[in-house]
This record gives sequence, C-alpha cells and structure tokens, in this order.
Amino acid sequence: MDRFRMIFQYFQSNTESVMNGICGLLALASMKMYSCFDFSCPCLPQYNMAYGLGIMFVPPIALFLCGLMLNRQSLVMLEEWRRPQGHRKKDLAVIRYMCSSIMQRAMVAPVVWIIVTLLDGKCLICAFSCSVDPEKFVGFANVSPVQVQQLLAKVPCKDDELMRNNTSRKAVSRYLHCWSQALGWSILLILIIAAFLTRWLRPCFNQATFLQARHWSNYIDIEQKIFEETCCEHSRLFAHKCILHFFESMQQEIKLHSFSLPREREGAGGEDNILCSITDQDQVNKLLKMWYNEKPPLNVSQV
Repeated sequence: MDRFRMIFQYFQSNTESVMNGICGLLALASMKMYSCFDFSCPCLPQYNMAYGLGIMFVPPIALFLCGLMLNRQSLVMLEEWRRPQGHRKKDLAVIRYMCSSIMQRAMVAPVVWIIVTLLDGKCLICAFSCSVDPEKFVGFANVSPVQVQQLLAKVPCKDDELMRNNTSRKAVSRYLHCWSQALGWSILLILIIAAFLTRWLRPCFNQATFLQARHWSNYIDIEQKIFEETCCEHSRLFAHKCILHFFESMQQEIKLHSFSLPREREGAGGEDNILCSITDQDQVNKLLKMWYNEKPPLNVSQV
C-alpha cells in the first residue's frame, strides 16, 4: 500500500513530467494505430474524398480530445477562467500560459498522425484521385468524362482488374504520392523551425513575465491538489465523528449486547485539529461556497 501511495505522490508532484510522458505515449499509440489500421479506399467517386479525409482528420480529433481529457490542468484552467472574481483577481497571462501548455501537449499525437498519413500517402491518394487533371496523363484522351471519373476513383485500388496494369493509374498514384510526401515533410519542417525559433527567441523577450505566469500556473495546480487533500482529510474526520456520535446515541442497545464503546476524544485523536471545529453540514457547504466564490487573496503576511 505504501508503494502505491509513493507512486501517487510522485505523479502529483511531477505533473509536468507525467503529462510529457502521456503525450509521448499518445504519439506512439497514434503511429501504432495507423500501422495496424487496414486502409481500404472505397474507390467510388462519391465516397473517396470523404473516406480519405475522414481517416486523415477524424482520429486526430479523437486523439486531441484524449489529450485534453488526460491533462489535469485542463479542468484547473477552466475552473480558474470561470470562477467568480472574489477576493483574488484573475490573471489572464496565467490562463493564457496554461492554455498554451495544454494545447501544445494535446496537439502532439494529432500532428504525428497527420504527418504519418501524409508520408504514407494512401489517404491523400484516395481523397484526391478524382480531383487531378486527366489531361496531364495519357490514357484518358478517348474516354468520356463519366468514365474518366470512374477510372480516377479506382486509382487507389491497384488490385482492380481494370487498373491492375494501367500505366495511367501508376502515374496518377505517383503524382499524388509525391505531393503527399512533400506536404508531410513541409509540415514537419515548419514545425521544427517554429520550435527552434520559439526555443531560441524566447530569451529575447521579457523572461520575468514568463516566469511569473509559469509560477502561478504551478501554484494554482498545487493549491487545488492541497485543497482536495484537505477536504478528504476533513471528510474522514467528519465521518469518524458522525459514526462515534451514532454509536454513543445507541449506548443502551450496545450495553445490552456487551460491546465496549471507545470515547470520541480517543477515537478522533486530535480534538485540537482545526478541521474538527467544522462539525455541521451547513458549515461545510458554506465554506466550500466561500472558497469558490471568494478565493482568499495571495497574501499570507498577516499569518
């Protein structure tokens, strides 16, 4: 049990490292999912584009939502953004920093999926095979427009009898495959350059503002964790006292059955604890409401 408690405390104290690990696992999972996915283009003019673009963009949306759900700071940011002003002002710079951090981590797996699909080329070939100009390729000169669309729709289906040894199909497939790989490498290069510039140009701007936003972002997260831990501790003490009061009210029945009843002071083990002074449901509800509506100012100089 102690090992699980230590692991849980490690996860709580190293939220950023854990989230980076989760983002990496989601990225690896997206690559593994695509490699195991059986891509099968319908080869029909009405459905090729919908199927190809759906495979390219629907899983990234799901991975993006998973990244948001797994990131604990998403809820912390929303609570900080939606909470009433109270006695503590809301710093928009901190909210922007948290939003930027959350989005960056959540976008890792979707971007990996899109780049992998573009480098593979199957999705783009399936989606845009009907959109190429047939005049650029031989073999479509003496064919009606309807037949041209049907033939272009069958370009991704290399096992089709009509297109198995068709040189035009291979030319269109190579053409779209080159465009797909060029687009994939371009996106990857743009992301690398953007990350490089962000990394090296950040010291040129006001570092104090960045450090302040990062500090208070971590503070909000830690404060929420400590508040939840304190609520759990009070819930345990409150439940313990309620149970002792119940058994004290049943003293006559307990004596008839020869049970020994521990005293409340002995069972609580800490009557001087400040949490023990909150002994009523209305008090608890009032304090929780005050915590949400009137967050205390970040000033402990009077303590």
